[in-house]
Amino acid sequence: MSNIEFSLAELLIVAGAEAWRHDGEVMGTGIGPLPRIAVSLAKASFNPKLATTDGECWYTSDPLPPGMKVADVEVEGWSPYERVFSGLWGGRRHAMGAPVQLDRFGQSNISAIGDHAKPKAAMLGARGFPGNSIHHPNSFFFPQHTTRAFVAGEVDYVCSAGYNPARYPGGKFPAGLDLRLIVTELAVLDFRGKNHAIRVRSLHPGVSLEQVCDNTGFPLERPETIPTTPAPTAEQLALIARLDPRSVRKTVLKNDPPGIRQESAA
Repeated sequence: MSNIEFSLAELLIVAGAEAWRHDGEVMGTGIGPLPRIAVSLAKASFNPKLATTDGECWYTSDPLPPGMKVADVEVEGWSPYERVFSGLWGGRRHAMGAPVQLDRFGQSNISAIGDHAKPKAAMLGARGFPGNSIHHPNSFFFPQHTTRAFVAGEVDYVCSAGYNPARYPGGKFPAGLDLRLIVTELAVLDFRGKNHAIRVRSLHPGVSLEQVCDNTGFPLERPETIPTTPAPTAEQLALIARLDPRSVRKTVLKNDPPGIRQESAA
């Protein structure tokens, strides 16, 4: 064990990569810079079977760094909509999205804040979230962990399915509903509590359980002992630097003090 220095963004990338560790050969989609680098790290280190794209229509042999052109890497396949959706509907995709709101059921919102008929803010619309949420595994990323993101009650507009029995006939969840991991600036959460309740999986260095709970609009389950989120290894930090040569990761978080130090199995 040795002390190692890393940024919060790099910690979140390493934590997010774990979402794809046991997936095998599926299409890995990270929506947003840090989730994209996270799925790239998973492919470049412990799950080489992951299929990643340039963000548009090409599968690439190696992950394409943010800000780079597809001409900079080897292309190994075509990824038109037909191929994407045939895999998606068959459950052969795992996406990490970045919604604006999430509730205690795992229902997410990317459409509107406030009354949908007259919203305070209009955003993307539901887009592919409804179908994605019931056909393949999904994880989530939040750069800001606040009660505005983790809301009390339901999200303002339900864009993706969650573990809310009131939303289904007979309270039976869709067979394909599979919500996995939530990575935030404060902690890593999952859905392994009772009846798929959101649970604290680990706390980032220097973050208390009280801080996480105070910034969440609903109760969280927690194990008796909550570990600290594992620090990146020297090898992982070197990979991240290669996967993000333009340092896009440094532009994402509002508060990302450099020089976090933690024991790491480097």
